[in-house]
Amino acid sequence: MEFEDDAFVIASRPHGEAGAIVEALTREHGKWAAHVPGGASRKMRSALEPGARVRFRYRARISEQLGSAQLDATGEGASALFDDPLALAGLSAAAAILAGALPEREPHRGAFLALEALLDALAATSLWPAVLVRFEAGLLETLGFGLDLSRCAVTGSSDDLVWVSPRTGRAVCAEAGEPYRDRLLALPPFLISSQQPIAPGDIGAGLAITGRFLETFVFALVDRPLPPARARLIAALEAAGRL
Repeated sequence: MEFEDDAFVIASRPHGEAGAIVEALTREHGKWAAHVPGGASRKMRSALEPGARVRFRYRARISEQLGSAQLDATGEGASALFDDPLALAGLSAAAAILAGALPEREPHRGAFLALEALLDALAATSLWPAVLVRFEAGLLETLGFGLDLSRCAVTGSSDDLVWVSPRTGRAVCAEAGEPYRDRLLALPPFLISSQQPIAPGDIGAGLAITGRFLETFVFALVDRPLPPARARLIAALEAAGRL
């Protein structure tokens, strides 16, 4: 079995004395794990960083076995963010979420394009946290657990949507949700419309929503917690006053 595709590295770990096991999100073939001979070398280090963009050449004798891959860097990837630790933390969190959430060997072109868009946005310091929230919301939709923020779950109205049910992921308007506000998640307006400005507290509220449903409907199903890289990102955003 052989194929070649554009990919992003989303995880890697040493294997043996000189190799590495890499997980790559490919454009057309989804998430694949492979052994990379020589992956422990200094020359290969940058190509194995989460977020590195590569040309992924995969080969296996039979489809069921772990194959080997050759990686050729095709972009700057994470190296372009070395002067911005917060953006680098955002990339690491996104890669870890993809590595843990996506099933292997299933095409998810939308996830590849979403990570590509996030990488482009990371250069815009004031914007990328909101893009990351939308990235997580889009991943939930890709996996079949999309949020319904179009109308109130109780009244059907599309006006004054200010909360999200932590049980169903559906929006709730102010009037219907007021008696239960302590049990609902705050809905930041930018998740309803990208034309809405981002106010203080909105990023934290958005990450609370997507984190709730990633944890409950994605990671809990495979008996895993949310990736530690995501918790580190939230702590870093809080320290920087960006939540």
